[in-house]
Amino acid sequence: MQQETVAAGQGLLYERVAAHIEELIERGTLRPGDRIPSVRRLARQQSVSIATVLQAYLELENRGVIEARPQSGHYVRARRAPLPPEPRAARACTTTSRPSIGTLVARLYGAGRDPSIVPLGAGFLDPELLPTERLNRSLSLIARSAGGAGVAYDLPPGLVALRRQIARRSIDWGCALSTDDIVTTVGAAEALHLCLRAATRPGDTVAVESPAYYGLLRLLASLHMRVIEIPAHPRTGMDLSALAEAMGRHRIRAVMAIPNFNNPLGSLMPDEAKEELVEMLGRREIPLIEDDIYGDLHFGDERPRPAKAFDKRGLVMLCSSFSKTVAPGYRVGWAAPGIFREEVEHLKFAQSVATATLPQMAVADFLDNGGYDHHLRALRRKLAAQVERVSEAVAEHFPAGTRISRPAGGFLLWVELPPGTSALLLFERALARGIAIAPGPLFSAKQRFTGYIRLSCGHPWSELFDHAIRTLGKLCAECAG
Repeated sequence: MQQETVAAGQGLLYERVAAHIEELIERGTLRPGDRIPSVRRLARQQSVSIATVLQAYLELENRGVIEARPQSGHYVRARRAPLPPEPRAARACTTTSRPSIGTLVARLYGAGRDPSIVPLGAGFLDPELLPTERLNRSLSLIARSAGGAGVAYDLPPGLVALRRQIARRSIDWGCALSTDDIVTTVGAAEALHLCLRAATRPGDTVAVESPAYYGLLRLLASLHMRVIEIPAHPRTGMDLSALAEAMGRHRIRAVMAIPNFNNPLGSLMPDEAKEELVEMLGRREIPLIEDDIYGDLHFGDERPRPAKAFDKRGLVMLCSSFSKTVAPGYRVGWAAPGIFREEVEHLKFAQSVATATLPQMAVADFLDNGGYDHHLRALRRKLAAQVERVSEAVAEHFPAGTRISRPAGGFLLWVELPPGTSALLLFERALARGIAIAPGPLFSAKQRFTGYIRLSCGHPWSELFDHAIRTLGKLCAECAG
């Protein structure tokens, strides 16, 4: 289907038509169960083609906003079932541990590479949601015009044009970083790795949220660190009272956290708590390594500030990338390491010499021409709708006793299974049925959360995913103790 486009910067016509219908729903003009205008009628009203309206309605169906009824038309979709309670916060952990790498993560990644498996355990977005064609065209043009600069090493701190764009965006976050504050990296993973190496030594103890992203735990294991797990609330993130108590008991060298839309909880730490966290660590001169990779994927009106916005001493090491929003394969990330910047630059050169030049150029151009902001507006709407759709499906098809998180951004759901249900057994049985999920023990250095799973909402809703959630619900009931 050929899509009609408007002037540059105005986006696709079908997106404008879809936004018009969404606005009518948000204002209450169209209510759940109401029939929306027919395709022909809306095409006349909006002065667009029937093909454009069909594409808009398909988009709204995929986001769970409307539903098609055979022989009847399209209707505003009603919520299927009330959502169950939120998961309970983890209990405090008083001892440190050495995280193990294990084979479970490798099996999950392996499942993610198999196109026959429904990727409900994957922590990445479907390429359909990313500006792939536009970026590829930009990359091709840049490669032809860049000459030798495109194939030369771009030594630390990295591409000036990209660092300048990130610094400009940081003003909106309350950070006001300068170009020289930023070091580009091979994704957020390298940024976190470099910051951790700059701030700690093997054998040191690092505090992490609990549950914690398993990639952070693997990184800590590879650097031979000890971990103390700090309980995190599904809505507000890390328990600062528990952190203060842990600091009084253990010699903590660094704290690693995702204040904005924690993986896997989706929690958002309030600004006053971020400020308290930064001040609490500053008094003890403990660095905070902040992963803000989901910060741009907020569902609210404003982007939340990172903890770095409250940093007055340079002890917050802010890390992020464009892997969750633009192009995971480009591997373009960055760090603003504060007082550790010089050490991070040295480590960057020693570890990987440079970040690939052409992908940095393509991302810098995308940021500069306004494409990124337009893309984010559409992406956030889609992800919010997908999270709601998956949440409703879990509420409808999982057995009584299930609890679901309420993420304020990102695209991940943390699900507490009914008492006595084994997440590992559910993982095995689901994988045998062609469905991948992320079992809870992956998110703890002590392999806790045996009754929890993480589900991804990073793919457009379809009959395939609907069937997968229904199947998971049946398997969950069978696995209950």
